[in-house]
Amino acid sequence: MPGKDHVLSPAGAQAYYDRFGKKQDSQGFYEDPALDDMVANANFQGSRRIFEFGCGTGKFARHLLEKWLPPSASYIGCDISPVMVGLAQRRLDVCGERAQVVPSDGAVRFPLPDHSVDHVVSSYVLDLLSEADIERFFSESRRVLMPGGGKVCIASLTRGVTVPSRIVSSLWMLAFRLGPAFVGGCRPIRIDAFVNPQDWQVVHRRVVTAFGVPSEVLILEMQGATNNGPEAN
Repeated sequence: MPGKDHVLSPAGAQAYYDRFGKKQDSQGFYEDPALDDMVANANFQGSRRIFEFGCGTGKFARHLLEKWLPPSASYIGCDISPVMVGLAQRRLDVCGERAQVVPSDGAVRFPLPDHSVDHVVSSYVLDLLSEADIERFFSESRRVLMPGGGKVCIASLTRGVTVPSRIVSSLWMLAFRLGPAFVGGCRPIRIDAFVNPQDWQVVHRRVVTAFGVPSEVLILEMQGATNNGPEAN
């Protein structure tokens, strides 16, 4: 597993992203290609209900609701930042009752009953969390996913796989170690290192590099949900 690093506290993360606000959308130059890869492999078209852990400004949620989710599907998202919650709510107003955004108190605890969603989505959030909270994320995902094919879909900063992307991820990690707030609390991390093969089947993994920034796209199903082998790159 990745080495332990000091991460931003929930209060520190909230304060940072309250200040960051709409500027989060400017990160699309490296995030969007990874999210496009996620969309191409997650079968959102078959979802009835989706939960997003860390919805940010609601940009990705609106993209899913308008272009990929069926008209009958509903969405619920949460975020630790009240500013982000407000931005997402306003962005998703056009989706009416299909979309709901709620605040998070910083604990990795999903505001959902057991076995209630088809997809759990999280983009560029797990790379802020402690190792213990990443493990809680997977535990909560198992709790809320519907049996029989529910998916966890993750995009995260990761370690580079080419010379330029290795340089970028190394410099990013150096900045993080100097002070997590310099990089919004995010650091390159291999999320697949936290996947327990007794619990999860990897159905898709790819490292997508855009403008030198490497992102890991990881799609999982609960073990035993399908008989398909993993597609990993």
